[in-house]
Amino acid sequence: MARPVTRIEPEPSLHDEAARAAWLYYLGGMTQDQIATELGISRQRAQRLVSRAVTEGLIQVRLNHRIGLCVDLEARLTERFKLLRCRVAPSLGAADDAARTIAPSAAAELERFLRMSEPQIIAFGTGRALRAMAEQFNPTEAKHHRIVSLIGNIAPDGSATLYDVIRRVAEKLMAPYFPMPVPVISDTFEERAFYYHLRPVQAVVDLVARADVTFVGIGQMTDDAPLVLDGFVTRAEMAEFQRKGAAGEIASWVFDDAGRYIVSDRDGLVGAVRVEPGRAKPVIGVSAGPGKVRAIRGALVGRIINGLITDEATATAILAAD
Repeated sequence: MARPVTRIEPEPSLHDEAARAAWLYYLGGMTQDQIATELGISRQRAQRLVSRAVTEGLIQVRLNHRIGLCVDLEARLTERFKLLRCRVAPSLGAADDAARTIAPSAAAELERFLRMSEPQIIAFGTGRALRAMAEQFNPTEAKHHRIVSLIGNIAPDGSATLYDVIRRVAEKLMAPYFPMPVPVISDTFEERAFYYHLRPVQAVVDLVARADVTFVGIGQMTDDAPLVLDGFVTRAEMAEFQRKGAAGEIASWVFDDAGRYIVSDRDGLVGAVRVEPGRAKPVIGVSAGPGKVRAIRGALVGRIINGLITDEATATAILAAD
């Protein structure tokens, strides 16, 4: 007689536990004490698992009711800077990750364009906030849209850039996407000119110019700026930009407090399409945090962006500075 086969259940992974805890918390309405009892763990571990599930995008939480203060800030920003689109998310406190805070609002804005029946060209910059947005939006079939990057995807050491956005968006949409197949920063002017003469690169540049909507991250120009940390600007170059009054950057192009692009020798090396001020179609900045206030305000003043998704603390600081 054949012996019965004993099935060995696999041990749940950390992601399994985090997803289950978040499900019980947000969908089951359980308290963290109840989750701890249900899963046989401590209350502290239950709390950490729920937090991990949200941080890693295992579960999506959205606020369907628009808070009055946020609506008021949206109206004031829209009127002051003549914005086409504006969304202000509630802040969660000084210790909160601002990129994660605004990701659901940014994802909802992206979904608005994805639902359009007319084919759209949707262009993306890069950065942590856009990457968080890409993780948050709901997958859907959108093969009639085209996804394009306005910045190169190759880091100085030859690796792919850390905060690639369009690949993740395209994966979730099953839509055609067009990366910018050049280094973010070329070694020489001749090298950059060579890349831009290639037909695939010219095709991407043309798509970006015709984009129906553009989503961009906005970087600060401080000593801890992403441009420095990721190796796209040297410490000496950053000091020179700061001397010239640099306030922020979009797609590696640096601008001052009035939103005017700063001329430098580096311009001939940048592998990205520059977003020119005053575009008629939506150019939506997705950015928040105390270190970003000056950069965001400069982009708004100079009309580099005509839309903004941020949080209430950042929105309040922008209006106060103005």
